[in-house]
This record gives sequence, structure tokens and C-alpha cells, in this order.
Amino acid sequence: MRVVLASDDCGMSLKEVVKEHLQKRGDEVVDLSEVPAQDFVDAAVAVGRDLMEHPDSLGFCFDRYGSGSYMTACNIKGLVACQCSDERSAFMTRSHNNARLICMGAGITGPDIARGIVDQFLSEPYAGGRHQIRVDMLNKMA
Repeated sequence: MRVVLASDDCGMSLKEVVKEHLQKRGDEVVDLSEVPAQDFVDAAVAVGRDLMEHPDSLGFCFDRYGSGSYMTACNIKGLVACQCSDERSAFMTRSHNNARLICMGAGITGPDIARGIVDQFLSEPYAGGRHQIRVDMLNKMA
């Protein structure tokens, strides 16, 4: 799986944990912030644009609380994102909402939970079917 990552300074520690986990899993990791982005907006926009150019990729953004990256990502037309701090939400948002981006906060989510979020998000394909109606509605809003 091709997975895109980016972070501002406050999320770098968690991004590095997730990056190492993804590499151990054997995923292709595209790190858009080897050096922290100047702002969470820059990080989220970079990941969002990359995901729109690569429809088979998924991504993760990191800042202090996850909410700034999430609010930014929600303004990218056609991208469904989720602010997430638990494994079940990661599973469900991928399965039911076709989310392609998870935003996490290093000040909220610990390393073990973050690895669980990654595993749940990346293991679950989008279910489609009855859920597509909501995804279409989300895409029309942005």
C-alpha cells in the first residue's frame, strides 16, 4: 500500500512512530515532511493534493491535536478525512465513509494506539454499497 505522511513540528514525534511502523509492515511510505511543515495547513494540503493525484493511496497527517489538519483536509474537494484517536473509528471511517486520510494529534494519541489506528485503517477496504450515498453527499459539499 502507498501511504503518504506529513506533519508540522508538533506532530513529528508521532509521525516518526507511524512511519517506522509502516516501513516494518512493508508499505510504501511517502514522507512529505522529512523536515516539519511550517504549519499544519501546509502538511494537510500537501497530503490531500497527493491523495487526489494518487487515488489508490491513503494518508496520515499529524499535528498537536489532529483537529487543525482535519479542518484543513475537509476543505479539499473530493477528499474524505477523519480526525481519529481510536482503532474502531479508523476501521469504520474507512469501511463506511471511504475516508482516505486520518488526522492524528501527538498530544492526544499515544504510539501504541497510533499503530493500531494505522493497522485498522489500512486493513479495511471501503464497503461501498449503501454507504456510497453518504460518500456522494460528502463529495458534493466540498
